[in-house]
Amino acid sequence: MKKILFLAILFISTAVFAQKVDFKALDKYISQTQKDWNIPGLSVGIVKDGNIVFEKGYGQMDVNKKQQPDEHTLYAIASNTKAFTAAIMAQLVEEGKVNWKDKVQDHLPYFELYDPAISRLVTIEDLLSHNVGLGTFSGDVIWYKSELSTEEVVKRMKFVPQAYGFRDGYGYSNLMFITAGALIEKVTGKSFKENVTERFLNPLEMDDTVVSIQDFGNNTNVATPHAMDTNNNNYAIPWVGWDNVQSTGGIISSVHDMSKWMILNMNHGVKDQDTLFSTYSRNNMWNLHNSFGVNQVKRNATGSQYAGYGLGWFLGDYYGNFRVRHGGGYDGMISTVQMLPDENLGVVVLTNGVKAPTNAIAYYILDRFLNRDKKDWSKEMLESYDKWKVSDTRIAERQAMQIKGTQPILKKEAIIGTYHADIYGNFDVVEENGILQLIWEHTPLLNSSLKHFNYDAYEIQWKEPQAWFSFGTLKFESDAYGKVTGLTFDIPNDDFFFSEMNAKRVE
Repeated sequence: MKKILFLAILFISTAVFAQKVDFKALDKYISQTQKDWNIPGLSVGIVKDGNIVFEKGYGQMDVNKKQQPDEHTLYAIASNTKAFTAAIMAQLVEEGKVNWKDKVQDHLPYFELYDPAISRLVTIEDLLSHNVGLGTFSGDVIWYKSELSTEEVVKRMKFVPQAYGFRDGYGYSNLMFITAGALIEKVTGKSFKENVTERFLNPLEMDDTVVSIQDFGNNTNVATPHAMDTNNNNYAIPWVGWDNVQSTGGIISSVHDMSKWMILNMNHGVKDQDTLFSTYSRNNMWNLHNSFGVNQVKRNATGSQYAGYGLGWFLGDYYGNFRVRHGGGYDGMISTVQMLPDENLGVVVLTNGVKAPTNAIAYYILDRFLNRDKKDWSKEMLESYDKWKVSDTRIAERQAMQIKGTQPILKKEAIIGTYHADIYGNFDVVEENGILQLIWEHTPLLNSSLKHFNYDAYEIQWKEPQAWFSFGTLKFESDAYGKVTGLTFDIPNDDFFFSEMNAKRVE
């Protein structure tokens, strides 16, 4: 009887709180934000006090179709997968199969970084906290659109350059979460997909969610990813499989299911009477393992007083309120999950475009529930985004510097051949029907033709649409005697560092 009375009071208090938020006005704001940002579509879910209090889709699932997304529409959540990976590892610790302080090499002998001595020191906690000394996104060219197995990706990590001292900085590393996935599979004898499905998706009844594009089956409630051209027009692009890197970003979900995930996390691992992970694990994942500097003199837009990374989660505060969050970026899809645990409040925003108002929507919602001033986050952040976009002149500057009318110094016959980069593998330059082609050994979705740019540089013309980069050049290098020695990439973008794959000619 006491339990029933408690639940009734809880339901009433939640309903009363929800009444303080004008959901019609909130709905109107999100709808207008979707239009203002010119993003094809998005879905939003809000959780308060253990209940889903709002979930809705906006815009279009595909710019070529009129179907509107809803709360069950699937989107790639990308790096929001990392929290699931950390939670699986927490369960393995509780089961006695691993320890947070275990050396990674004790489980994966082939794991190696830039320094053999440091490689022997890396622990499971290090994998999940971005502190091993690699630069942000460094080495992502190894796995991106790659057909390499997870183990083959891990084995190439030793060729990624060191960016800072071991445990002496922060560098967001997808590679370390890929390694964590390989370790999970080694310890359990099951795939990452099997682990996350059995351990979380099934218990939470996340029935929409899949871990591979191969699992869509007959489900047509799937958003289409979109890229954006130079005229700010959205165009549909194909889904790309991330099956070999599922532990860093492979989950595909809906706001309805992700709301269930937020409820579990804000209930500290307990669903009904079932404890999926303990309060000890909760504390370990939500304590700072890698802290960031913040401006204590002039606060940032969210008034942050501290910030850092736990295990699979970014940690900090939102105007003094403890905040747990993460973002995700997939080809043509951006997402965010943001929680204020002390307020038992969570927001998830999933989108199907690259110009995405995820934070603008999330912050506006948090403000409504916190009864803060009605700041127009969408307007402010859209203006900031557009200014940044105009200021990014890297491609325009390169195109303007092109010296037209030049001829290649190196003959075509001299540059045709195989080039090797330890971090990646082989590139083949071949001629087909009089046109030079660049063949990527492990990533056929990056195969391209080469158009003369100037001297011994060629413009890379992608055969498949690319979401994160467009213009780029490849230059053939030679020694003092005109002998071809290698090739170098120049593909300006913020996510994939192709210069790490500069290759040497294979004799």
